[in-house]
Amino acid sequence: MEDPKDYGVIWDMDGTLVDTAELHFEAWTAATKESNLSFSRADFNATFGQRNPEVLRHVYGDRLSDKELAELAREKEEQYRAACRRHGVEPLPGARTILASLHQASFKQAIGSSAPRANLDLILQLTKLASHFDALVSMEDTQRGKPDPQVFLIAAERLNVSPVRCVVVEDAVAGVQAAKAGGMKCIAVDFVGHHGEAALRKAGADLVVKSLEKVTVDSIRRLFS
Repeated sequence: MEDPKDYGVIWDMDGTLVDTAELHFEAWTAATKESNLSFSRADFNATFGQRNPEVLRHVYGDRLSDKELAELAREKEEQYRAACRRHGVEPLPGARTILASLHQASFKQAIGSSAPRANLDLILQLTKLASHFDALVSMEDTQRGKPDPQVFLIAAERLNVSPVRCVVVEDAVAGVQAAKAGGMKCIAVDFVGHHGEAALRKAGADLVVKSLEKVTVDSIRRLFS
């Protein structure tokens, strides 16, 4: 491959760099209970990684007004951020090392997430990972959620890198599909295990690893060779 400065690595957040799934479930449970609604584990598993608008429409259909949906989403995210502060958040194994190695090798790096910007800012603050990233793309920047590639295409644009010179690191089938729909390489991480290696490969991942400890600068270079 050519100069790493001309290449980008775009990271999903939840399930890839950190595992805050249970904090999200705790927040959804608390927020919906306050509104006399239910949010089951099956609802959570079916929608994890999606943007709040898609989550709420999937679970509640047309039962709630737009105003009620917005208020429920706001309450959920406040509950989530409070839980993060209360419990703390640590990067998943290997995350800190590969982020630093890519930064040192001059790869451009971005976050491409379905989460609200306030969540990303808090997670990066708690984990002290912010200095590795050149761009952040959050829920507020998109109109369409994964598997639509919009979030990753915006990230590539903000990095000023062609999509064909980007690799996305994801843990979810929809994220892998979004990366491939955007014309990008994709590394899928199966550490959290929401989807499993077979499903991630079927979705089109170029490389599936059990942990970010298995990802190196050289393995990313090889994807473009």
